[in-house]
Amino acid sequence: MLTKSMETALNRQVNREMYSAYLYLAMSAYFETANMKGFATWMRIQAKEEQAHAMKIYDYIIARGGTIALEAIEAPKAKWTSAGKVFEETYAHEQKVTGMINNLVDLAIKEKDHATFEMLQWFVREQVEEEQNASEILSQIKVLGDVVGHLFWLDHQLGKRE
Repeated sequence: MLTKSMETALNRQVNREMYSAYLYLAMSAYFETANMKGFATWMRIQAKEEQAHAMKIYDYIIARGGTIALEAIEAPKAKWTSAGKVFEETYAHEQKVTGMINNLVDLAIKEKDHATFEMLQWFVREQVEEEQNASEILSQIKVLGDVVGHLFWLDHQLGKRE
């Protein structure tokens, strides 16, 4: 059974993961508008991943006999000035999420909640991948220059994501 503080923290993370999905969906829409279909596809898939992360925690709360407490999801911004700015924000956001996951792990340790600690290890590993992916794309944009014509190749590559 979850402690009240762990249940509250996990519910808050469900909301944060759904916000991440909204953020990446907004970024996908930005890229659609900019006619960068590969970037849009990559972000849309990223949004689906974030929804799956939220549901993983949601299901865990239920499995541990907890109560789901859904909150309003904050609306993300909808406009950026460039692909580079989008991926700067993506990388920073993933770093922020890593901090949130680390705080949940710290709480699980504090409360000696071994089951939640174990479940969260999946998220710890996932955040390494999430930060790496965002960082690599940001680095590629910096090498190419944040010019639409130069980004054509990267747009094509990102569109291959499944």
